[in-house]
Amino acid sequence: MADADDVRRLALALPGVEEIASDGFDFRVGNKGFVWSWPERRPGQRRVIHTDIAVLYVGDEAEKQALVLGEPDLFFTTPAYDGAPLVMLRLEQVDVGRLDELVTDAWRMRAPDELPGP
Repeated sequence: MADADDVRRLALALPGVEEIASDGFDFRVGNKGFVWSWPERRPGQRRVIHTDIAVLYVGDEAEKQALVLGEPDLFFTTPAYDGAPLVMLRLEQVDVGRLDELVTDAWRMRAPDELPGP
């Protein structure tokens, strides 16, 4: 079982990462977000930041659908992310090793080419 502290530790261990001030967590590399806490938006209400759910950049719609359909206990999406290469990950359902892989993969897809790999 992982949590927001694990996300923070793993993200900050990667080259060129900066944490953006937020009510949850929000990590970027080369000014591009790759993992952040889910800002749930409901019509007519203030958004709610869920630090137990990470939004991850996955690269493309095919990867997104593979994760959501293949592992619905871990991954989900919402209409707000239709057409975006992003999935939500239930942190309490994932182990830290898998979280490390997911965060690193998201970082690789967003990191500038000149940054060294992890």
